[in-house]
Amino acid sequence: MSFLREDLRRKNVVTCAEAASLHDGKWLLTAGIVLVRQKPGSAKGVMFATIEDETGVVNVVIWPSLFERQRRVVLSASMLGVNGKIQREGDVVHLVAQRLFDFSSDLSSLGERDTAFPLQHGRGDEFSRGGGPDPRDNPNLAVPARDIFIPDLHIDTLKVKSRNFH
Repeated sequence: MSFLREDLRRKNVVTCAEAASLHDGKWLLTAGIVLVRQKPGSAKGVMFATIEDETGVVNVVIWPSLFERQRRVVLSASMLGVNGKIQREGDVVHLVAQRLFDFSSDLSSLGERDTAFPLQHGRGDEFSRGGGPDPRDNPNLAVPARDIFIPDLHIDTLKVKSRNFH
């Protein structure tokens, strides 16, 4: 989602973290990847969805009338845009959807872009810092074997310790 953030900002789409921090009754447009869709039998036709972007998650409430009007978008979008109103009760925050948008094409367009995607390098990644010498280049650096005689290590007198369970 961070690769799409500039495009989303131009469309006035706020992050999920910004949406979750707004006060009750505020209208906004946010977008995220759909994590969960659920329509409990006890919810009288109300559908709940959880969307996520690079900053956090938002719980979306979709009323039955909106679900029927935008069923295809609700059920098929992998990236969902939600225009709605924040509903806050204490620490519990929901976004009550008024209109839904399918932003899946924006997500799938990432592979077709010519922009460079800089990847973070881990501590063990030699690409960013260069590697050390190849240990296979000089095999003579190993310590030579010594000719010593250890009586207990003769193959004909191999001692196997017993496993006694008393």
